[in-house]
Amino acid sequence: MKNLLNNYKLLSLLFLGLMTISCSDDDDTPASTPELGTIVEIAIDTPDLSNLVAALGAADGDLVTTLSGGEFTVLAPTNAAFEMFLSENGFATLGDVPTDLLANILLNHVIAGSVSSTDLATLGAGYSTTNATNADGDNLSLYFNTSDGVVFNGISSVTAADVTASNGVVHVVDAVIGLPTVVTFAAADPTFGTLVAALTQEGLETDFLSVLSSSDTLAQFTVFAPTNAAFGDLLSELGFDSLDSIAPALLESVLKMHVIASANVRSTDLEEAMVGVPLAGENITFSLITEPNITDPNDRVSNIIVVDVQAMNGVVHAVDKVILPLLED
Repeated sequence: MKNLLNNYKLLSLLFLGLMTISCSDDDDTPASTPELGTIVEIAIDTPDLSNLVAALGAADGDLVTTLSGGEFTVLAPTNAAFEMFLSENGFATLGDVPTDLLANILLNHVIAGSVSSTDLATLGAGYSTTNATNADGDNLSLYFNTSDGVVFNGISSVTAADVTASNGVVHVVDAVIGLPTVVTFAAADPTFGTLVAALTQEGLETDFLSVLSSSDTLAQFTVFAPTNAAFGDLLSELGFDSLDSIAPALLESVLKMHVIASANVRSTDLEEAMVGVPLAGENITFSLITEPNITDPNDRVSNIIVVDVQAMNGVVHAVDKVILPLLED
């Protein structure tokens, strides 16, 4: 009897030990982490992105499949953003937008690779490249500025950042980012604030903003855009107090020295001693010996400091000195 009692106690202790080990094992088992959805799945699961989902399904190119694989950063316009886009562009419904145009507009919201809001904030401002293309097949540029939130092309702000997907990241934005013209970048980038002021000065015969905003696929422009500092140096060089002090006829000629029409001249298209003929009709000469630069008819040299900001209707290169027509002594 005593042996049976001892055996019973031993079995009880073994049972309790096994229970303790079992409970301990359960506690050490990590909680399962939900699998991340793809970019498309996240959009489908977000009610305020239903218009984006519909647009992806309607556009050419099977974008649903494309954005379900690979690795992308997608700027996702809200439903309200799409409604505003349709209204501003004269479309009654999403179905009225040509499917090839719709695809390119959507691709203008797609960047290859994962780009977080922290990455953008670290850079502060600058240009990225989207998956949208112009008529020549060049990928379009995208300007971002983080001085007041994160804003793209001066019109579209991030309202929800860093939504992580299994194949990239989604940033929700409050406006559809239309296909840019060369004016889009001049207006969005504060580096060119003085240039925009010059292009809109009273008394000019040419409506530069309208001309350079043309969406005609045959109207291609190469713009050499002087920075604000370049215009400041010009005023000192010529002895003017402000842009208002420059005669409209002279200012018009100066501005026309910075635009080559009917050509999308990328940095890779430039050659040593190449001659260009801008709208002003006076030759400029390119050199690549040290760094890309332009010599004007007065033998003044303007360095090209930023290249290949690509728009639908042309390309922008920033220069550090205003290019002048031949000045009389």
